[in-house]
Amino acid sequence: MRAVFGLVLVVGMALAGGAVMMARGYIEEHRLQLEQERQARAQIVPTQEVLVAGTQLRYGFQLKPEHVRIVRWPVDAIPEGTFTNAEDLFATEMKDNRFVIRTMEKDEAIMAVKVTEIGEDAGLTSRLERGMRAYAVKVDVASGVSGFLRPGDRVDVYWTGGTGGAIEGESGEVTRLIQTNIQLIAIDQSAGKERNGAAIARTVTVAARPEQIAILAQGQNTGKLTLALVGATDDTVASTVEVNKRALLGLGDRETAPEVQQKKVCTIRNRRGAEVIEIPIPCTN
Repeated sequence: MRAVFGLVLVVGMALAGGAVMMARGYIEEHRLQLEQERQARAQIVPTQEVLVAGTQLRYGFQLKPEHVRIVRWPVDAIPEGTFTNAEDLFATEMKDNRFVIRTMEKDEAIMAVKVTEIGEDAGLTSRLERGMRAYAVKVDVASGVSGFLRPGDRVDVYWTGGTGGAIEGESGEVTRLIQTNIQLIAIDQSAGKERNGAAIARTVTVAARPEQIAILAQGQNTGKLTLALVGATDDTVASTVEVNKRALLGLGDRETAPEVQQKKVCTIRNRRGAEVIEIPIPCTN
């Protein structure tokens, strides 16, 4: 009996130990699965539906539902002002839909700064920042950079005209840089950036502050304005530039002849009857 009891005890302990090991293995496996699930959830980026351009949208296009599509973007990467639902983007009536005021490429997010308000057309007023005004400048093939100007480009403005002797005694013509880094917002009657090839413009419209417009107006009425295109990545600031005929020919500044001092003569006068006689004497002062 004792042998049987001992055998049963040994078998029971073996079974109990096996059950404990199996339970520990199951618990450890379950813990690993939970940890893997937590890590997988942490790697999942939250997304949100946004409206993007379904095709290239150029300046002046009226937005229609077929021009946009819905995609999911990471919540942390959605630009400010992006439309997330069609109800906010489109008007109730098709004729009041928004217009595109900044060219958008395919799959680019549709943002409030790139379209007009509902019912508003895509006029120049939507391209003017606060405090800026639109002013038209007459140009030709030479002064307009051979027709290679585009809305959105920036230019330096040079004035050429006669000074009439009002500047440093010069009576000839002078060329001076009067404004720098002025933004173009329209070429002739077009405010869109898409122009096929070079086209000679007759007028360009610039965005400038009132005091800049006064300078441009005075320059346009008293001489000739010439535009110089500024590079897209050029962040330099142009300094004062002025060239007259003497500088153009390399003659340097005009030198004034030194004044010749007259020799001072001192005299005394003596009257002899009706005759006055002047007698030179050394000057004491």
